[in-house]
Amino acid sequence: MSENDREESPATGAGEAGIVAGAESSASKKARCAVSGKERPRKDMVRLEHLRPALADRIRQAHPDLADDAMISRTEVNRFRNLYVEDLLKAEHGEFSTLEREVAESIANEQLIAENVEQQFDEKRTLGDRLADGIATFGGSWYFLISFGVVLAVWMAINVIAGATRAFDPYPFILLNLVLSCLAAVQAPIIMMSQRRQEEKDRMRSLNDYQVNLKAELEIRHLHEKVDHLINRQWQRLAEIQQIQMEIMQEARRRR
Repeated sequence: MSENDREESPATGAGEAGIVAGAESSASKKARCAVSGKERPRKDMVRLEHLRPALADRIRQAHPDLADDAMISRTEVNRFRNLYVEDLLKAEHGEFSTLEREVAESIANEQLIAENVEQQFDEKRTLGDRLADGIATFGGSWYFLISFGVVLAVWMAINVIAGATRAFDPYPFILLNLVLSCLAAVQAPIIMMSQRRQEEKDRMRSLNDYQVNLKAELEIRHLHEKVDHLINRQWQRLAEIQQIQMEIMQEARRRR
């Protein structure tokens, strides 16, 4: 063996050792999901025993052979959380609607479900809708009532002062009655169109409020279950620590 080969062999060995160590360290940062069987980073994994009992029981229904220390990816946890919420709503309401499915998916994906109904409704309005809303708003204001009363008073005053021969609408103001009838006939359907859109807006708002309240109720229930689970685990740990202390004290007494 030449001198160059002797000099290169330690460096080559060190390089191979570094590659092996890097591969082992990268492998140690990953774990296999016990549900899906896919490798995931350990930071995205959760132990089954760390989940609240209701969710853990739902996972064990589909996979009864899982151990308490089994690692499960957060994707699978969210999927089973969605299934758990679906089962819960079906048990309480007897059915599972589209709104409740959206609530379950928002809980599983940790997304917000509250929406700005006013903004969504305004974006869908056409020019005719805006015009109808503006006319309905103006027709239901004091400005319209006062101005309309002034127009009627001026109309009747002009025709009374002008007399029956020169007035364009002498008493009993037949032309004025015709104008008022046409105004009422046109204004009524416009106001009805505006009221119909207002009812649609109220319906959208009530549906969004129902989803928000349902999600809040489910989240509060989940929080109660988590708190109860944490309290039970703390009591178990305290009992284990107390048992260890008693064993140490008994061992110390025997040595004496």
